[in-house]
Amino acid sequence: MMRPRPDDFAAEDALAGNGDTPAGGVSRRGFFRGAGAVGLATAVSGFALARDAGAADAVADGTPEQIHLTWGEDPASTVHVSWASAAQAVHPRVHFGHSAGRERVLPAVQRTYTDGLNGQTVFTYHAKLEGLEPDAVVHYSVTADNDGKAAKPFAATFRTARRGRHAFRFTSYGDLATPNTSWVLSSVQSRYAVQAVERFEPLFHLLNGDLCYANLNPASQPAVWADFGNNMQASASQRPWMPCPGNHEIEFDNGAQGFDSYLTRFALPHNGSEFPGRWYSFRVGSVFFVSLSADDVIYQDGGPFVGGPNPLAPAASTGNVPIEPGTSFYVRGYSKGAQTRWLEETLARAQRDDDIDWIVVQMHQDAITSSATGNGADKGLREAWLPIFDRYGVDLVVCGHDHDYERSWPIRGCNHGAGRDAVTGAQVETLQPRPVATAPSHDGSFDTSHGTVHLVLGGGGTSAPLDVYGTDPADGLPQAKVFTKPNRPIPGATAGVYVRNAADALEDAIWSARRDTGTGYGIAVFDVDPGERGGKTSITIRYYHAPGADKVPTPDYELFETVVLAKQRADKHGW
Repeated sequence: MMRPRPDDFAAEDALAGNGDTPAGGVSRRGFFRGAGAVGLATAVSGFALARDAGAADAVADGTPEQIHLTWGEDPASTVHVSWASAAQAVHPRVHFGHSAGRERVLPAVQRTYTDGLNGQTVFTYHAKLEGLEPDAVVHYSVTADNDGKAAKPFAATFRTARRGRHAFRFTSYGDLATPNTSWVLSSVQSRYAVQAVERFEPLFHLLNGDLCYANLNPASQPAVWADFGNNMQASASQRPWMPCPGNHEIEFDNGAQGFDSYLTRFALPHNGSEFPGRWYSFRVGSVFFVSLSADDVIYQDGGPFVGGPNPLAPAASTGNVPIEPGTSFYVRGYSKGAQTRWLEETLARAQRDDDIDWIVVQMHQDAITSSATGNGADKGLREAWLPIFDRYGVDLVVCGHDHDYERSWPIRGCNHGAGRDAVTGAQVETLQPRPVATAPSHDGSFDTSHGTVHLVLGGGGTSAPLDVYGTDPADGLPQAKVFTKPNRPIPGATAGVYVRNAADALEDAIWSARRDTGTGYGIAVFDVDPGERGGKTSITIRYYHAPGADKVPTPDYELFETVVLAKQRADKHGW
């Protein structure tokens, strides 16, 4: 059974845009029931949710928590400071400055939503710090009139980006979860993953979707988000964490695409569309970053669903009707092509800019993955976006979704008819990505001007078994599962049980260069070297994994591999 799709997604009052309200005011919004199916067969189902709105507000506690930073449109001068509080804050504000005696005070903007399942109202606050000096250390503190720690409010520092070409470091992984093992798919490793970011001290961190898995804990979604935010705060309060939405950010009765929890918490660069916060771009030095919402184009079905046998009953205070067994939330096509048009226009501008050497794309789901126990690669990405990546010279794609590490060779274009139906073995079209190099050049680097390198980085901190990789017994090549069509619940399956195919097709993973078979947990560290004018620039990738973490969480991360990407600078003609 599928929930009916809203006739017009444009009707959504986007929390990341015009849903903001002045601090101290409360905005309660109407919610459009989401459509379609996005499921994962390990979800919790059959809960009767009894929490009433306002139950958490008995004590008016405006103490800031879940404090985190994100870049604004210009990372050299603009940073968002965001946080939440248990109850509505009174006069929430940020004090900030480059040094003592030059402090400024900025009131925060309030965003709220009421969880569509348990009825709890969530209060978040956002202050956009503008006019900052490039490459400067900024001191800040956050407080409110009803801050329980007002005598010694939370305080931290961060550094803005430099202008122009310069060396810098960023890190990345996806699928973080929380360290509170009361929640489905959470693990203590999540705490160590946050500590790992601090170990490498990047300028900023890319968080590649599936942030906390709240939708697998439907009775407690706001509480799971709070645990995630408080864990993330140990790093994200000191350097921007830039997220993209994944399938587990989609929640029943929380907005047209189910993203209200995500959009309420994160202040992100605007994309100029009616879908703010879902996708965006920013630039640091000579690297242009694009963050995408892949659920808009993928075929696979992987978010919230009701497996049964009983309906999922929202709290009475929400006014939402029970969600019947077999219901899932499938949002493919929600932007009606707006995101893909934006992507092409944005990359075209970046390609023409001689001050941009590198283009890095962040998204959650994978166009390449050969994990036998993971979700599988998606033909929807290969159809909609890989040709655009080829056309405009995307250098690197970082993803999550499968809870492991895999690196591709540089790929460009595709081989046709290389897939096999997973059931019948008949030939099927998977648009198999074509490697353009299967060894580094003479200097040990890969030239991404000839092809895009993809990284699966889904080993942040979620609880997951050690991954297994398949091999074709006929030719010994790694095998990949591929989704080639909408993968919704299978009609006629056992009543009250959610069933979907593991994948539609199989293909030889000729694009796979390196896989970590020892552990699913790790962090990628990227060091950008701008090089000299007229010469080459490089990005050195070091992937660190946490051996043994699949059995016992560990803070120890070890170097797994080092890869260098190199290419001619965009200003190659010199002076």
